[in-house]
Amino acid sequence: MLYWLLFEQLFPYFSPFRVFQYLTFRTAFAAITALLMSIALGPWMIRKLREFSFGQHIREDGPKSHQKKAGTPTMGGLLILAATLVPTLLWANLRDAYVWIALLSIVGFGFIGFWDDYTKIAKKRNLGLTSKQKILMQLAVAMVIGLVLLAMHAKAGYDTKLNVPFFKTFKPDLLLNGLLQNPWTYFLGFLPFFLFMVVVIVGASNAVNLTDGLDGLAIGLMIISSGAMTVLCYVNSHRTFATYLDIARVPNAGELTILCAAMMGASLGFLCFNAHPAEMFMGDVGALALGGGLGTIAVLIKQEFLLIFIGGVYVIELLSVVLQVGSFKLRGKRIFKMAPLHHHFEALGWSETKVVIRFWVAGLVMALLALTTLKLR
Repeated sequence: MLYWLLFEQLFPYFSPFRVFQYLTFRTAFAAITALLMSIALGPWMIRKLREFSFGQHIREDGPKSHQKKAGTPTMGGLLILAATLVPTLLWANLRDAYVWIALLSIVGFGFIGFWDDYTKIAKKRNLGLTSKQKILMQLAVAMVIGLVLLAMHAKAGYDTKLNVPFFKTFKPDLLLNGLLQNPWTYFLGFLPFFLFMVVVIVGASNAVNLTDGLDGLAIGLMIISSGAMTVLCYVNSHRTFATYLDIARVPNAGELTILCAAMMGASLGFLCFNAHPAEMFMGDVGALALGGGLGTIAVLIKQEFLLIFIGGVYVIELLSVVLQVGSFKLRGKRIFKMAPLHHHFEALGWSETKVVIRFWVAGLVMALLALTTLKLR
């Protein structure tokens, strides 16, 4: 909006407004706007959540030390969403389709999270939507995004080839073009693309949601992850950097830099109220939206594999739950004292703050390693 007004409309009459054409300038201001907006609206949001009695219900089988957190305002993710969407709409070039696809994902997964949080509050227990209901709705959002990307691919606006770390020329195409030529196997040609994309987006959304169990843990890791994705979006869209690093250039990814910076700024501001002891929780509305948005951006810029490292702690948390459930069903034994993994370390006697800080450090190391792989090809 401001890009259109200040650069496209007013720049011919006032030359200093040329600064608004620069992506780095708008990215920095998007992050600052999101940070200030999050900090400014945080106290108001906490008051409103308390007025509406939107308090967190703690699961009975969780750590006993968490029972005292019952009643802490939840659904604070609405603040993160507002502080992400508004700066993006203000500073990004809204003619870029990639921006709208990423926003669609954030809003879609945010709606699912809102519905889940509201159901928990209405029922006054830590059980909202069933797992089946949430997964089906998440799949629906991911499939819509997939259909949009296929439509863009038909117009040469999206590349379905994968970028594999450490390999320059190995770029498998997720569309099986041979099968697409036969009407009997036509839909099978799209299957690998949809399966892979759904796993990345839905997996990322649920991974962030499962990690959101300690004060500041998930949101602190989101600051790191969105910061790394900001760098990736900029590098992938920049002709010189993309050529130097020998990675696939995605010109439309440039405006996603602004969205990622807004996510980082909003998350940083929210951390001021979510740090231990938390004044409010983000709830599923924030966790599902941020995770879904992160996964969608990775799909758009063709860095799905690097997302595994950038969000490494999220991935480990998700795997800990899968392994715990699988082991108990198959062997009748648990691998961890409690899942997700952060609760396991709590059960070992680690303080909540120690778990959070150490997981942040691990997340930062993984994100830095992911960025270093850009040149190792």
